[in-house]
Amino acid sequence: MKQLIVLLTTSLLISCNQPVTSQKENVKKEQEINMRTPTAFKTKQINGLKIAYREAGDPKNPTIVLFHGFPSSSHQYRKVLRELSDQYHLIAPDYPGFGESDFPAQESFEYTFDNLAKVMDAFLESFSLNTYSIMIQDYGAPIGLRIATAHPEKITAIINQNGNAYEEGLGEAWAGVRALWKNKTSENEKALLPVFSLDGLKWQYTHGTRNPENINPDCWNLDYLRLSRPNAHRVNLDLFYDYQNNLKLYPIWQKYLRDNQPPLLIVWGKNDAFFPESGAQAFKKDVKNIDFNIYNTGHFALEEDGDIIIKKIRTFMGNLK
Repeated sequence: MKQLIVLLTTSLLISCNQPVTSQKENVKKEQEINMRTPTAFKTKQINGLKIAYREAGDPKNPTIVLFHGFPSSSHQYRKVLRELSDQYHLIAPDYPGFGESDFPAQESFEYTFDNLAKVMDAFLESFSLNTYSIMIQDYGAPIGLRIATAHPEKITAIINQNGNAYEEGLGEAWAGVRALWKNKTSENEKALLPVFSLDGLKWQYTHGTRNPENINPDCWNLDYLRLSRPNAHRVNLDLFYDYQNNLKLYPIWQKYLRDNQPPLLIVWGKNDAFFPESGAQAFKKDVKNIDFNIYNTGHFALEEDGDIIIKKIRTFMGNLK
């Protein structure tokens, strides 16, 4: 009995001696959790294609559109959707050929970044959004920046997690793709096939991380399942080859940034072999209002540093109000 009284007294003293700021933070965190909405898994018919997307949060709140990278899907934003649904309306689409969206044959759909962006632009138009912020990563950068350039009046902010727009931001891991750009042969295509293997996909998620054991293997296993579908390698090789056309648009995107000065949050994994820290630094040339953050992790920074990045997104978006 005496031990129980001592334990209760000690617990009460700890609670009473807890700093006021800490108590307020705990209350705020509890309120955020209580206000979260579950993620819904939806589809829309866009230009004759079924486009799958994840949606969370109240549409009355500010909207953030989340554009995923290769080889992933809206799955890569699962943490953002869960954590920020209390304050924001979040939409994360899967591109044609990715995630749960339709995977049309090449005869009916040409896999280029122009076409992916056109479908995503039409997808967003279906929501009748007057304004929205975008979060971009990897492939999400050329898609999101095409849309931003077409509709600068709608973009309230850009959240950038390893989404490149500068030639100095292309790392050593592009060597094989650059060889394909120079000479599109079956030999150069075959040299890229290990990218689609289970080990190759795992490498993309774990390379440059502080602790690979912190990375959920569901990520690369899910990607491998999708990339094992008939014709998936062919489609993605087409996108690898077409990526060179994004470089031609870099000056246009850089001009958009200079002319419009969208508030920009950089949350960049510095050990990314595809888009190293030099790509993040390059944005400073054109954008004045940057919240600049570099993390000691890899290409998919949200996997290892999701908690701190999501907290940074909340602060950044809150400062826009």
